[in-house]
Parts: sequence; structure tokens; C-alpha cells
Amino acid sequence: MISKKEIKHPNKEFTYGLFSAAVEIDGWLYVSGQGPLDMKTGVGLVSTIEEETALTLKNLELILKNAGIDRDHVVRCTCYLSDMKYFEGFNNTYGEFFTGVRPARTTVQAGLMKGIKVEIDAIARMPAG
Repeated sequence: MISKKEIKHPNKEFTYGLFSAAVEIDGWLYVSGQGPLDMKTGVGLVSTIEEETALTLKNLELILKNAGIDRDHVVRCTCYLSDMKYFEGFNNTYGEFFTGVRPARTTVQAGLMKGIKVEIDAIARMPAG
């Protein structure tokens, strides 16, 4: 039997969908897609792509912190944009968040819920021990 540990977003108060915010297993953390949501209500906080990306990355960072790690442990991201016309603004904000050796990344256009422009999921390596 495998041993999985659920990691929650520390501020999330709403329930939507049947999934964990993140799952830790065998030294890896798999973070579900995060978006620019109000964590009390689940409402999409629709704004500029830069503001939505910054809030999405903040939500990701809170989950990482709850797991005892930070953004430097992220090795892979998949990023979803509602329209590729937002790529430049998204990419600039993403580049301010992840510096140094950035995670491997795929960015695709996708239909997103709640009117948001961006969603990001991540894989992070937990420290040994």
C-alpha cells in the first residue's frame, strides 16, 4: 500500500470538485491546478492577466508553504491560459515569481471555469529526510 498525504490550501473555505489541493508521496508534491480565486467563496477574481497570474502563484505558494517547502522546490508547471493573447503578460509575471533555475513548463490554451484567464499546476521535490 502506498502512503499519500493530503496538503490543503490554508485559506480555502469553499468546496468545489472532488480533489486534493496537493498530494505528497514518495518525496514528491503534486499540486492541483490553482487559479485566481477568492478562497472564502470560490469566486473567480477576474482582473488583468498580470494580477490573475500573481494571485494564482500566491495560492500555489501558500500550498507549498503548507507542505513545508517553497517555490525553489518546484520542478515542473503546466500553465493554462484562456487565450494565448495573454501569454506575454502571464510570462512576465511568472518570470518575476520563478527566478534562477526555473521549473520545466508547458503553457497551453484551455477552456477555464469561472471566467478566469490562468490556471497553474505544479510538481515539487520535497527535501530528503
